[in-house]
Parts: sequence; C-alpha cells; structure tokens
Amino acid sequence: MKLATFTVGKETLVGAVDGDELVVIDVPDMRTLFELGHPVTGPAEQRLTKRRCKLAEVRLRAPIVPKKIFHTAGNYAEHGEEGKKANWVAEIHPWIMFFQNPDAIIGPEDPIVYPEHLTKELDYELEFCMVIGKAAKHLSVEEAGSHIGGYLIFNDVTARDIQRREMQSKNFVFSKSIDSFCPFGPWIVTADEIPDPYKLDLLLTVNGEKRQVSNTSRLLVTLPQLVSKFSPAGYSAGDIMTTGTVSGVAAFSANPQAWYLKPGDLIEAKIEKIGTLRNRVIGWQEAYGKPAPAWQGF
Repeated sequence: MKLATFTVGKETLVGAVDGDELVVIDVPDMRTLFELGHPVTGPAEQRLTKRRCKLAEVRLRAPIVPKKIFHTAGNYAEHGEEGKKANWVAEIHPWIMFFQNPDAIIGPEDPIVYPEHLTKELDYELEFCMVIGKAAKHLSVEEAGSHIGGYLIFNDVTARDIQRREMQSKNFVFSKSIDSFCPFGPWIVTADEIPDPYKLDLLLTVNGEKRQVSNTSRLLVTLPQLVSKFSPAGYSAGDIMTTGTVSGVAAFSANPQAWYLKPGDLIEAKIEKIGTLRNRVIGWQEAYGKPAPAWQGF
C-alpha cells in the first residue's frame, strides 16, 4: 500500500493510492495512523472510506511529520571511498547517527530554498529511508525487522561549506538542518510491498543529468541492524530513519562548483518500487520577496 498525505481545497487528508486515485483514510494525520497500529498489520485498510480523490487533482505533501528523524550515514562504502579521493575533511565510516530537524521537512514539488547568505556549496544526497511502524526500544536484530513499517525517498540537502567547518569538530548537524533541507516522499510504501529492500535501483538527476546511480544491494549493514543499533534511544511510531547516501555527490565530484545546486535546478530522486521525489531549487528573493538577511557565519 502507498500511503500519502495530500491537500485538496482547504483540507489536508491521508489516503491510500489506488491507481490514479487516492482513497481517503479516516485519520487526522499520518502519524496518528501509525500510532494506531503497524501499517502492514494495523488499521489502514480498516479505516478506508468511500471517498476518493483524483491523484492529478491533489497536492501531495510530506507523507508524515515524525517526532524524530534518525539520520544515519556512512553505510555505503562507495560514498566513503569518494570522500577519501576528494580528500574530504574527515573519513566517512558506517554507524554515524545524528538527529535531524523535523521543522526542515518539505514534501514533493515543494521548493528547496537556497540560502545564499549561508552557503555557496549546496549539495544533494539521495537516501533510502525507513519509517518505524510501532513504538519500541532496546530491540534485538531479530526483533527489529518487524518494526519497519514502510519506506520512502529522502534527499539530504547539505551546505557543504558549513559542513566542512562543522566536521572539524566531528559534528555536522546545522549544515543539514536548515529550513527546507529535508525533502522526502512522495509517499510511504508499506514494508509488505517491498519484501526484498536490498535490490532497489537508486537514481538522482539534476536537470535530467545523472548524478547518483547505485543500488541498495551495496549497503554495508542490514536495515534490522540499523534499527536495532539505535533503538536504545526509543522509537515512536512514525519515526524516520535514513540509511545514508551513495556515491555521486557534488562535493566529491571532479568539478564541485559546476555540480553544486543553483536556483532553478530540478532534482529528481528515484528509488525503484517507491517512485520519484521532485524538488526545484529557488533563490531567497523568489521564496520570500526580499533580499537574504545578513548572517555572521562561523
């Protein structure tokens, strides 16, 4: 089942994708649906209504606003290797985890606002992402798999010049947490729809040009291992966990300045069996109708 959050008129609704339509689910928001029970074995089908909306006539939103975003990184060797070749400020190893900012979430077709007063090196990172299906803590690897409720696409937008300075102190949160830097969607595909999540093609393009091309088979760790590893922090139903990006980011390319994102760029992040997440980059003036404010920087 594909679960979406969408607006039609002045209403924000939750629905299940059925062909070219959305069947409305009787819940106030997606997180409530997850809190009512695991989406695979829980209440989604039981709460389907008779109301339908044409997919072409609605606006998809970020499918869920979680309590927490567990952002993991370093889980593809290819990304660490390209970092070494580019002489990045620090090596990229598996099992990195930090909390991301839910207030920076945007959905499909929402603009990524380029904060030109903050950064000159705006980058992308395609990531396969899990949604936690039910609340839990202190999970074994054997228990963890049953707590994965679904999957979605995440684009980890990053200000590399800020990140470079942060990583000198082995910290990189602000560079990834700025407003509009967390696009994800376009919907949640429940875990039963993807029985083997380790055979999914990954593709990110900028203005149609291929930048990141890989497959989830290249993960160094399993999804249950990730869920188990960080479960002592405690999961709420609907929390999100990213799995790290693959090679092909602008910062580690042969010509980073040519590949960094600019206003007007269209990013399309695609994952097999999930769909495509599209976001356009816009400038500060276009977003807010005024010049960017002053910023002291680091």
